[in-house]
Parts: sequence; structure tokens; C-alpha cells
Amino acid sequence: MQDLTDLYQSVILDHNRRPRNYSVLPTANRVGSGNNPMCGDQMTVYVKLEGDRIADLSFQGSGCAISKASTSLMTVNLKGKTIAEAEAIYAGVHKLVTTGTVAEDDMSDLAALAGVHQFPARIKCATLGWHAALNAAKGDAQPVTTEKPSD
Repeated sequence: MQDLTDLYQSVILDHNRRPRNYSVLPTANRVGSGNNPMCGDQMTVYVKLEGDRIADLSFQGSGCAISKASTSLMTVNLKGKTIAEAEAIYAGVHKLVTTGTVAEDDMSDLAALAGVHQFPARIKCATLGWHAALNAAKGDAQPVTTEKPSD
């Protein structure tokens, strides 16, 4: 089990140090943004949508290692997917980061996020980019935030 934990940590560190698709996407026709005021994470996600398929996406922003790595992993895993497929993948990621449960047959790089469940405050970090991307793909330009507005 320690070997698997070490592997997951190395995936997170690699995606934090060398994030994939970290740029402005000049062909994007949708943009989503989000912030996590508690942690200081800020992400902007650029999506090129062709019909209901995410043809390409990228991101820029700053944040903790979990936030940056999760958003990097997201860009790799959502390219070419339909919006419905992207939502289903996010549902699996959300379950992963809240429970730490990895299906025995799921050895994708997203499994590296399983350890987040041990740090509940980091769940918002891990999901910020995903929310921004899904909002953008659905045409909702409203920025997402991890905190509820005060009443």
C-alpha cells in the first residue's frame, strides 16, 4: 500500500511542477473561472467546445499543489469527452476525493487524487478547476467559488 501512496504522491507532485495544458487556449470559445478564498486558489479554464464535445481545454492560475495538479489531470482526462462524459468523470472524481475509494479496475492517473479525502479542507482545492471547466462547457460564465456568499 505504501508503494501505491508513493506513486500517487509522485503523480500529484509531477502535475504540480509541470502542469499539462497550462496556457491560454487561443481557440477557446468558452472560459470559466473559479476561486477558493480560504486557500487562495484561482483558476481560469479555457474550453474549445465543438457541439457537445470538449475538443480542447487548458488552464492558468495559481494555487496549492492539489489544486494545480487536479486541474492539470482534469485537462488531460476531459479532452475529447462529451459534456455528459465529463460530468460523469467529475462525479467519480468527487467520490474519490471525498471517500478515497478507488475501484479495483480504476488505475487511471485520477486515482492519484484518492489521498485528498484524508484532508477535507483540500476537497475544495481538488474540485475548483473541475467546477470552472464544467460551468464553461455548459455556457455558464459566472465565476465559481468554493465559499457560499454571506447572507
